[in-house]
Amino acid sequence: MITTTVAILGGGLAGLTAARGLHQRGIPFHLFEARDRLGGRILTVDEAGRPDADGFDLGPSWFWPHAQPELARLVAELGLSAMAQHAAGDMMFERRLDEPAQRSGGGGQDQGSMRLVGGTGALVRGLAAGLPAECIHLTAPVAAMHLAEGQITLSFAGGRFSSETVTAAHVISALPPRLMADSVGLTPAMDAATVAGWRATPTWMAPHAKVFAVYDRPFWRDAGLSGMAQSLVGPLVEIHDATTASGRAALFGFVGVPARARATLAADDLIRAAVDQLARVFGPEAATPRATVLKDWATDPFTATRADSGETAHPTPRDAPWVTGAWEGRLHLAGSETSRTEPGYLAGAVEAARRVVDAFASRA
Repeated sequence: MITTTVAILGGGLAGLTAARGLHQRGIPFHLFEARDRLGGRILTVDEAGRPDADGFDLGPSWFWPHAQPELARLVAELGLSAMAQHAAGDMMFERRLDEPAQRSGGGGQDQGSMRLVGGTGALVRGLAAGLPAECIHLTAPVAAMHLAEGQITLSFAGGRFSSETVTAAHVISALPPRLMADSVGLTPAMDAATVAGWRATPTWMAPHAKVFAVYDRPFWRDAGLSGMAQSLVGPLVEIHDATTASGRAALFGFVGVPARARATLAADDLIRAAVDQLARVFGPEAATPRATVLKDWATDPFTATRADSGETAHPTPRDAPWVTGAWEGRLHLAGSETSRTEPGYLAGAVEAARRVVDAFASRA
């Protein structure tokens, strides 16, 4: 049996930031993550798709320190190093299949985008390292919560907690609101209008997919290219240099095929079409990557719901309260989508989690 002051749902950036804030204040917590790994939509892998400390970011890749001071402060507090996104050289633009891709001089100019050395997963590793291991629980999907007499009882959909009682005085949900609405039952029920607001909030990354092509060397740089390209043809609509700080060479692209259409395609066919496109844009050397990696977030049950496959909208700040009725003051939503400043982004996850923890601590 576990009894704690705060239960945190989700071990992505928001959940880990919330856990760090509570731990620094001496407030007891337990964090429950449905996956068998921490990070949520942060996933840094090697060329075989395995989590790696010097790999490729299948989820968010960039941050902008000057525009996102809270995230920059967290990076500094964790002692992490950053590097500029490679942007030196020309970019390519693909308009039609029946004409060559066009080269644009200086199109890859620096826009201040930064990446973390070791990938965005360095944030996850840095945060987790400062937390008590006994308070972090993986493969622990919360399926329902029951509020009665000032205590919240959590029920789980499998895992070792399926037969164990977990109670908390408060719950911080770091899940996207739409996923929360679809995967966690509440007793008493949340107001229908509030739940409708959760379901109307897009989950960032959920409709998207990325393809990575890994090479022995970044040959496009030899040709004076930045690795950046845009295409009206596809399947990749936006391409970037994904070479790691240690020199592992790669290109990656965002797939422009909508999620519902992707569901009808074989993964190998999509990857083959992406590699063919890279060869059209960057030349024949791009046709023979040493490895490829595809991540389709729309097929990830701990990220996307059915509603996410039909849209690509970005979440926007909202004024309406995220929690109402009997759950107000007991359940606190802290996922990135609830950020008041940058919903959906890494910086939004940090802002939302810190805001919720600060408000909770001020009342404790």
